[in-house]
Amino acid sequence: MLNFYEKRIVFQEVPNEISLAFGVTGCPLRCKGCHSPFSWPAEKGEPLTKEALLEAIEPYKGMISTVLFMGGEWDKELLKELLMVCREAGLKTALYTGLDSVDDELMAHLTYLKTGRWIPELGGLASLTTNQKLVHVPTGEDLTFLFRK
Repeated sequence: MLNFYEKRIVFQEVPNEISLAFGVTGCPLRCKGCHSPFSWPAEKGEPLTKEALLEAIEPYKGMISTVLFMGGEWDKELLKELLMVCREAGLKTALYTGLDSVDDELMAHLTYLKTGRWIPELGGLASLTTNQKLVHVPTGEDLTFLFRK
């Protein structure tokens, strides 16, 4: 089971997209300097079920282009089901993970993938020294440069 601690409309996490983002609880990585350590306990938040996802998407139909999951790859089967629900609703999909990669089963359902642990001294996607990157999965294009001014 996956839970989420927030859902919100975001404009910067996936460039050129309006995303409905879910902050998923239960991240096992526990990166030093994480901005959301309160989200580490998996039991926090509300269940992120297919029904809850569809209910969250409904008010934004025609306004959002992407659904972004900030975490959740640790429950691959459920995340895959949720990604399929998004695709069936005509939406693009995105995953932010601290891992360096995810398996092909998840990749097959993603439009965008942000990878890389948070390492404070390297900075985030806007930093020239970052270890993180955002990729457009269908083309393999690295879009990280879009975060830099």
